[in-house]
Amino acid sequence: MFILDRFWSCFSLDMGIDLGTANTIVCVRGKGIVLMEPSVVAVKKGTNKVLLDGEAVGIMAKKMIGRTPENIEAVRPMKNGVIANFDITEKMLKYFINKAHGRRWGHRPRLVIAVPSGITDVEKRAVFSSADRAGARRVYLIDEPKAAGIGAGLPITEPTGNMIVDIGGGTTEVAVISLGGVVTVQSLRIAGDKMDEAVIHHMKRTYNMDIGPRMAEDIKIEIGSAFPLDQPLTKEAKGRDFITGLPRVETIASDEIREALHEPVSAIIEAIRLTLEKTPPELSADISDRGMVIAGGGALLRGIDKAISRETGLRVTIADDPLTCVARGTGVVLEDLSRMSGVLESSENEY
Repeated sequence: MFILDRFWSCFSLDMGIDLGTANTIVCVRGKGIVLMEPSVVAVKKGTNKVLLDGEAVGIMAKKMIGRTPENIEAVRPMKNGVIANFDITEKMLKYFINKAHGRRWGHRPRLVIAVPSGITDVEKRAVFSSADRAGARRVYLIDEPKAAGIGAGLPITEPTGNMIVDIGGGTTEVAVISLGGVVTVQSLRIAGDKMDEAVIHHMKRTYNMDIGPRMAEDIKIEIGSAFPLDQPLTKEAKGRDFITGLPRVETIASDEIREALHEPVSAIIEAIRLTLEKTPPELSADISDRGMVIAGGGALLRGIDKAISRETGLRVTIADDPLTCVARGTGVVLEDLSRMSGVLESSENEY
């Protein structure tokens, strides 16, 4: 087995993967982040056949959302942080592995994949199986809060309380970690996607206007906030009028989008409250001193740190480059798999 492992190591680059609902980010051992693309695949409608020999994946596929003819659809195979379409996820993962590796043959990397802490054993097996069939030599899973904590530079293996809030596309993970283990956690299937949906519903209710998910995401990114802004922002929203059916443009303000986002943001803050309530007193004291760290794409929402701090009274810090925090955490684990084995769960098979 040792000889085989050394043989494959000559050809393969070990990879850490943040297999997210919205984006997949790949970190290669010794190189850092090498790939960050949307978790979207364009397929022939009614089938799992990927278009253009697998090239319609990621960035190219996301450009197709809402713009495809009847025989093509752009699919997001991950939903709420877990696999919703097994076959398409496998093909997407294989494409990303090949692209990150730089060639299409002769490599069987070891993979460290970050997954939500709340997923079931069945969902874990789906990730293991997809990664195995995509060409991995061995697969390790790590809870997203642990990976985010490691990526943010928190001392999660020490006997001290570390609180991490990872707001992704499909899930929000709120966890207190100590000695490499999760002491208490709330896994909430409310995150970036629900914020986009809230913007879509707001445009329907307020303007009788239908906008697509890409426009909703653009609105959230460009003028969305969780806390009042010093300088209000505006943006032109483009969509279709429900009454006339004609194209329409409407200028919207950041204040109304903040109100539209109030419900999902409040749900995230409530999950933080529940986590704090379940935290042992000694670790609560540590969190009181150290505060909490926010990671994930949701950390980029303007004022999210201020909104959480206002409601909890704690110091809130946004991690450096929060979007890649989880993937960078898997990269740190890859550097010393034997020492970090305590925070991992591995597949049984190695080839």
